[in-house]
Amino acid sequence: MNPFKKKRHYPEFWETYETTFGKRLSERLEEVRFVVLDTETTGFDYDNDRILSIGALTILNNTIAVDQTFEVYLEQHFYHAANVEIHGILRDEAQERITELEALQRFLCYVGNAVIVAHHTAFDITMINRALKRHGLPKLRNKLIDTAVLYKRTLIQSPLLQQKEHYTLDELADKFDISKRDRHTALGDAYITALAFLKILGKINGKKDLTLKRLLR
Repeated sequence: MNPFKKKRHYPEFWETYETTFGKRLSERLEEVRFVVLDTETTGFDYDNDRILSIGALTILNNTIAVDQTFEVYLEQHFYHAANVEIHGILRDEAQERITELEALQRFLCYVGNAVIVAHHTAFDITMINRALKRHGLPKLRNKLIDTAVLYKRTLIQSPLLQQKEHYTLDELADKFDISKRDRHTALGDAYITALAFLKILGKINGKKDLTLKRLLR
């Protein structure tokens, strides 16, 4: 390490987020805080599209903490008409809208060192990491769980049953009989994902020795 290399200083909110990782996560699932995340975006291009809203909620001890939800709407000036029809986020809606940087600051304060759960995690995390990069900040440090991948661990392994490469959130909602009333809103999709995650945990938690490490494998 170069002793003369100047240490980069980040904003206080990032430093606060970093300090939460000084505490080691428990291996006991009932003691682990999971944050279930979803983003709504202007599209699927990591370079050119932007986040419209972030929704998240907390799971602790196999219970959704309904009083600990997170939802923000971001100021944006670029919309794809086709996507607006899906998620319904319009420029003139009444929700409070904040800057991308403030949304990131609030989200980091909320998430801390929790294990992040999302459906097709790579998309949501990459969109947030690209936003962080635009403001000169590092990537998220949280451990990640993808419910699309986790669900495949509950399926019977058999040459007679061909697994799909990808399973949509709609498919999981149908499989577990979860209402899709609030589908395609960030908080609504986070709630569906959280319920699916709990259902999946119930299926793979038959062994008493299931730990966080085994869950993250």
